[in-house]
Amino acid sequence: MLKLYLDTGAILKRYIIESGTNEIDLIFDKAEIGELTIITSLWNIGEALGVLDEKLRRGWLTEREFQQTMNLFADELLKLMRLKRLEITPVDTPTLTNTWNLILNYHSYEADALQMTTCNFGENTALITIDKKLAQTSKKIGIPTILLPGDEEVLKALI
Repeated sequence: MLKLYLDTGAILKRYIIESGTNEIDLIFDKAEIGELTIITSLWNIGEALGVLDEKLRRGWLTEREFQQTMNLFADELLKLMRLKRLEITPVDTPTLTNTWNLILNYHSYEADALQMTTCNFGENTALITIDKKLAQTSKKIGIPTILLPGDEEVLKALI
């Protein structure tokens, strides 16, 4: 079964329309019909909430848009979990300590190191990201990685 690990930015493209949204929509649609499984970290869920909250505070989302986005986000996560098409990786001490090597040797931001570590622990087909530095580092350590925008054709061939 195809398993795609989505970083926070990739998840948010589902709810904030911008370049790459169509590809993320395709991933979610394929998950809903049982053709793939989306993997993410518990950290990513919290980080996504923080990004949406910041967009509200800065006035980039109205209160109504924020509430609609939050409801859609929660409903979709719950639906995919019920369908067993979303796996949320917990964040525990061994996972966090495994990030230290990436932080020190690749100068990765801790959240990026956590995403690479949790992706690497699972049997994931690829890491989907919008972060160029994360994509470069994950490729260096041997994680198949798809950068959006940029690798749309690779993603389409995969799914």
